[in-house]
Amino acid sequence: MKYKIMRMLCMFDLPVEIDSERRAYRIFRKNLIKEGFVMMQYSVYVRICPNRDYAKCLETRIRKFIPPEGNVRLLCVTEKQFEDMKLLVGSRSVAETSIGTERMIII
Repeated sequence: MKYKIMRMLCMFDLPVEIDSERRAYRIFRKNLIKEGFVMMQYSVYVRICPNRDYAKCLETRIRKFIPPEGNVRLLCVTEKQFEDMKLLVGSRSVAETSIGTERMIII
């Protein structure tokens, strides 16, 4: 069986006006990191997924810890589509460049 490696992007815009909202933001971000996401830029995190089925399971897990307010979006793209992304200003982060498909372990 051939695996189609993909990248899942999690983009979010969460309110941080009051203490409870800031706490919800911190918990959400920590849980994303525990799920293997790394920051690509502010409020945009990315993670490698071995296939679409795994991405669906990951989406289910993320739904369990999303805050009640704000916007959270998930987008899956193929590795080729991700590599074709144009960086117009700035440079790739160290975390972004160090994560490649060869580092993924499939059990």
